[in-house]
Amino acid sequence: MVHQPSSRPRLSPSSDTEDMAEMSKVLAPRLAYFAGVARTEHVTRAAQEMNVPQSTLSRSMARLEQDLGVDLFARHGRTVSLTPAGRTFLTSVERALAEVERAAEEVRADADPTTGKVAFGFLHTMGAETVPGLLHAFRADHPRVRFSLVQNYGEAMLERLRAGELDLCLTSPVPDAPDLVARRLDEQKLRLVVPADHSLAGRRRIRLAEAADETFVTLEPGYGLRRITDDLCKEAGFKPRIAFEGEEAETLRGLVAAGLGVALLPPPAVPRPGVVELTVTAPRAAREIGVAWLEGHPDTPPVAAFKKFLLSRRGSLLP
Repeated sequence: MVHQPSSRPRLSPSSDTEDMAEMSKVLAPRLAYFAGVARTEHVTRAAQEMNVPQSTLSRSMARLEQDLGVDLFARHGRTVSLTPAGRTFLTSVERALAEVERAAEEVRADADPTTGKVAFGFLHTMGAETVPGLLHAFRADHPRVRFSLVQNYGEAMLERLRAGELDLCLTSPVPDAPDLVARRLDEQKLRLVVPADHSLAGRRRIRLAEAADETFVTLEPGYGLRRITDDLCKEAGFKPRIAFEGEEAETLRGLVAAGLGVALLPPPAVPRPGVVELTVTAPRAAREIGVAWLEGHPDTPPVAAFKKFLLSRRGSLLP
């Protein structure tokens, strides 16, 4: 006998977001039950396979039909068959369940202690040498751990950390925020980079105040190195006259080589022709490098292992 939906009030799909959210909460727990009954076409057999009481399964299917307002099954004694509406619904349910299973497998794989994944962010200036060296050393003991690598400036990485897109990031300055945990790992000296034919190029050391009349090329506002440059120049008693702003330190080094200004930069991975790099004696020109993560965020085993590895490199992070 065909089951007829009762007159019990049911949800009605609408364009209203709250109604759709309510419908999803009602339907979601019953989808696997529905797929099991549809696959076996027998409530008792489906209950046995899914290890749930038959009465629970029968009530769940009846309520699912009531909430949808359509018959999904035609009853034939102890067996059932899908109605046209049921077949249509099953196609989408199987697709949804398959997507859930795929997502579950993905997060399980990412959390696997031996083959899991770490989403790791770092500054552009650390991408040529420092980070490859760190990953090489870490993978000596964890050869199958995978990495999703993101290069960006500090503030952008912290935003992605807060959004859950990164597990850890190397950044500068070391952030001080209540929702983040940060640990200082190392310090990197900054140099005043000048063109090879500059009047200062014959020097090895310089006080930053001696560059007060120079034109500077810097990173854009919002970058940690830009903030450090502005602060150091202020400490030296001047505001830098800026001709060009960029997004990457090696681009700035190229601008200096072209004679377009001077810059405060960390050491390059490979010496660049056309520039001379001077040690700044005053004020003390350096930037702290630290690792940050989201406060209270649980670590998967591979993330915990890589975090422990980074913290063990305090004082020896940089080449």
